[in-house]
Amino acid sequence: MSFSHLGLSEKVLAAVAATGYKTPTPIQDQAIPHVLARRDVLGIAQTGTGKTAAFVLPMLTMLETGRARARMPRTLILEPTRELAAQVEESFIKYGANHNKLNVALIIGGVSFDDQDAKLMRGVDVLIATPGRLLDHNERGRLLLSGVELLVIDEADRMLDMGFIPDIERICKLVPFTRQTLFFTATMPPEIRRITEQFLSNPVRVEVSKPATTVAATTQLLARSGRDGAEKRDTLRRLIRSAEGMKNAIIFCNRKRDVATLHRSLLRHGFSVQALHGDMDQSARTAALEQFRKNEVTLLVASDVAARGLDIPDVSHIYNFDVPIHADDYVHRIGRTGRAGRNGTAITIVAGSNDAKAVAAIEKLIGQTIPYMDKIPGTPAEPQHEPKHEPRHEQRHEPRNEPRNEPRQTARPPQRGGRHEHQRRPQQPERRPPSQQQPAPVARIEEARSRRAPPPVRKPMDDGDASHLPAFLLRPVTVKA
Repeated sequence: MSFSHLGLSEKVLAAVAATGYKTPTPIQDQAIPHVLARRDVLGIAQTGTGKTAAFVLPMLTMLETGRARARMPRTLILEPTRELAAQVEESFIKYGANHNKLNVALIIGGVSFDDQDAKLMRGVDVLIATPGRLLDHNERGRLLLSGVELLVIDEADRMLDMGFIPDIERICKLVPFTRQTLFFTATMPPEIRRITEQFLSNPVRVEVSKPATTVAATTQLLARSGRDGAEKRDTLRRLIRSAEGMKNAIIFCNRKRDVATLHRSLLRHGFSVQALHGDMDQSARTAALEQFRKNEVTLLVASDVAARGLDIPDVSHIYNFDVPIHADDYVHRIGRTGRAGRNGTAITIVAGSNDAKAVAAIEKLIGQTIPYMDKIPGTPAEPQHEPKHEPRHEQRHEPRNEPRNEPRQTARPPQRGGRHEHQRRPQQPERRPPSQQQPAPVARIEEARSRRAPPPVRKPMDDGDASHLPAFLLRPVTVKA
């Protein structure tokens, strides 16, 4: 079955044939006729099934008639991240090669407002935007959404995770009520279901796989590791070095700072690696992604900004350095491998009980059990511990000519020049048997101190003692008869 029966224009069919695609995917085969019939579509399909082409190809056919007006785009496509928005723009350039008068504008953060305003002023047929920057242009009065004929909300479940649902509700109220809405998602949490009931009018539900299913061509494994960051990084390095048939790999972390830390660690150990996370400016993010696509680097350490919709068809391995917090993110992460009929491998590092609980939630969501690796190659063998206690039948015999109660010799030499050297206790003499021991002399404090000579003790005076009288009174006196 080819694309010719779907109702696409000759220009679009020629562009598709030039790219080498001959057979539509299930989501394209079922969704494109309903889009061309101007019906609202709710598309549910796992990542990597060709959802982008499912709305790009019919939009190109529909935009062959009519013309754009200044500041009033004809169609609007909302994407959760800059990378996805840029990827959709590339799809329009590739499939719209025969549409010379088609104007496509990309409205994302990290780019000058003036350059984007100049594109809007010339008139735009297709406006691809992230919600935040789109509302900024609208609040400045430089963008009017009253002329939007077709609204596409892509990766809606990712919009929910990133907190864009309030912005989506505001944008849906700014576009005309009579618009056509295409809603694509990989999972259907309750909040997404509420949005579809509120903003879609009698939609056609196109579901080519049950929600939150993984690609069958992807081998999924778990690897145990210690909870410490250094142990996890060591486990990851051993997994990468021992991987069979690895062409390239994406390594996912939950936090941006962990992306930077792991990137520096892998660089120090000689790996060819680049980093990708939300705090990087747009030019650096684009350059990192382009290097990975062109196989200039082997590894890409990324946050979940790279988990949704990035079209890198030949990724052989996915490593979850951190178990994703939300089980749905696991489906999107490992969907980066095993694409277009290729085989892939996804390994998740499990460290601690919290990771084990998150893995249990993932297994419940995908409806299958993920096996553990028996042994990670390169793991050192466990040391064989010797018994602490000696066997009872072995007894130590001491020589009889040596006394058993000989004191231990201390290897600590006496310190000299200390501050309190005069208070140091004298070295204890060698102990002897009780029969030969002599009482040790006791040094009293009074004997150790130098004392003055004691004053003479005066004897008590007798009654006849007259030593207290003056000397002239004691002279003999001659008495005349």
